[in-house]
Amino acid sequence: MTRQTSGGSRQTRQQGQIIVVFALGLVAMIAMVGLVLDGGAAFAHRRDEQGASDLAALAGANAFVVNYDQPGTRTSAAIAAARTSAAQNGYTHGAGGVTVDVTVNTSSGATVMVDISAPHENTFASIVGMNTWTISTTATALTGFPDTVTGAGPMIFSIDAFGSDGQPLPQYSNPSSPYAFGDTNNHAPTGPGDFAWTNYGTGNVDSNEVKNILDGSLVINKTIAFGEYIGQHNNGNHTTLFDNNNDCDHQGSVNKCLAGKDVAVPVVDSNGNFMGWATFHVVSASGGSTKNVVGYFVSPFVSQRLSVTCPFDDCPRFLGSYSLKLVN
Repeated sequence: MTRQTSGGSRQTRQQGQIIVVFALGLVAMIAMVGLVLDGGAAFAHRRDEQGASDLAALAGANAFVVNYDQPGTRTSAAIAAARTSAAQNGYTHGAGGVTVDVTVNTSSGATVMVDISAPHENTFASIVGMNTWTISTTATALTGFPDTVTGAGPMIFSIDAFGSDGQPLPQYSNPSSPYAFGDTNNHAPTGPGDFAWTNYGTGNVDSNEVKNILDGSLVINKTIAFGEYIGQHNNGNHTTLFDNNNDCDHQGSVNKCLAGKDVAVPVVDSNGNFMGWATFHVVSASGGSTKNVVGYFVSPFVSQRLSVTCPFDDCPRFLGSYSLKLVN
């Protein structure tokens, strides 16, 4: 009887040990499964949160540049717009442990950085004490008025064609009724409906040099400082630049090379000094006794070929063209 009791006790102890080992193993297995399942859910959470960060950064940068003429409120407008966008995508600042931090920097253009931090509620991993994981994402958007353009056109237009808000006046920006901009044979436009030729301040304007710009054999990649002179050094209509019998591959003209295209063009004051970039849609051009370029200004304009490299407050004026893009 004593041996049976002793043997039974050993068996009972062994069964108890197995139960303990099984329980520990079960906890470990649940933890591993929890890590896999909760980890996958956290990855999906991070993907959604990153999308919210990207959209918030773009919204903040857009609000900043739209309010460019209100220095006292444009930063607060950017922060408010970024947080509003984040909230619309499920991340409300200060609610449920969510933080949406917005930083505005104007050292080169204007960058708006959005950092979102939010708790991810775990389902299985909470069994081992990991109730939540903090998911953090960041995004940065750049905005500003371009001072650099690649592939610019060889024509300058008047700042008087634009209103005080930087938008082109209706008569010069109507696709349904393109405007015929004339050439009064001066070194700079003499009025809102006038234009002049330019080679960007590299000396007297030569017709053959401008034709090279028009047909693409000479690509203008130019950074221009605000107020820099880029008008003609000599007055001239340069009649052959409007239209001619050549095709665009053989020193063509505005009509042969640019008709139907959007072209980045400089805008100047009455003295030929650079004010900013605008985008002009060329419809047609005619030489002879007419000498005009028909088209309209496009606004707004967003393109990778426009670069913002200057401190925001020292950038050229807003003329309907600005850059807005994610940089991080």
